Amino acid sequence: MTRIKCCGMTRVEDAVMAAQRGADAIGLVFTARSKRRVSPEQARAIVEALPPLVSTVALFMDDEAIWVQEVIDAIQPDLLQFHGAEADAWCAQFGRRYLKAIAMGEGAAALSRLREYPRAAGLLLDGHGLGEAGGSGKAFDWHLMPADVRQPLMLAGGLTPDNVAEAIRVARPWAVDVASGVESAPGIKDPQKLAAFIEAVRHAG
Repeated sequence: MTRIKCCGMTRVEDAVMAAQRGADAIGLVFTARSKRRVSPEQARAIVEALPPLVSTVALFMDDEAIWVQEVIDAIQPDLLQFHGAEADAWCAQFGRRYLKAIAMGEGAAALSRLREYPRAAGLLLDGHGLGEAGGSGKAFDWHLMPADVRQPLMLAGGLTPDNVAEAIRVARPWAVDVASGVESAPGIKDPQKLAAFIEAVRHAG
């Protein structure tokens, strides 16, 4: 069964809706570079409203370590996720399991970076370019998803209710991660799109 992470949550009602529909995890963005950024106070309200057994992921991109620790202290996320040029040791310094996003905008040339994060709990292959923020809605060639990496691989970038089943068929990821593909505006989830996305994943899985 392919797992589902719904990222870029900014409202309690959207996060609860995603959980009720069957999302396995929700993502909260804390980097100032994102249109979907939330404050620790907003995030705490979302986390406290979630039902049990739904994971929370705190996302950063080249942020200061003191800010990452402040967020950890405030919401106690299940996982951290890093989208920038952070090195493996830097990501691991917080003593928390983490996901590392790999920008696949340059295609096959990006695959070498998958070996640079041996301590990552999982790797997220996203469609944006190197140095760009996630949530861009850009896809990459799903056939590039490698089969010889020991960590679970997550697929992101340009996924929608219309294409996620095909993406799963081609890439065979451990999980899919969606943000813009189920939104009516940045950070605002569309109930119909979200329900259709999760249904498509479940049928594909």
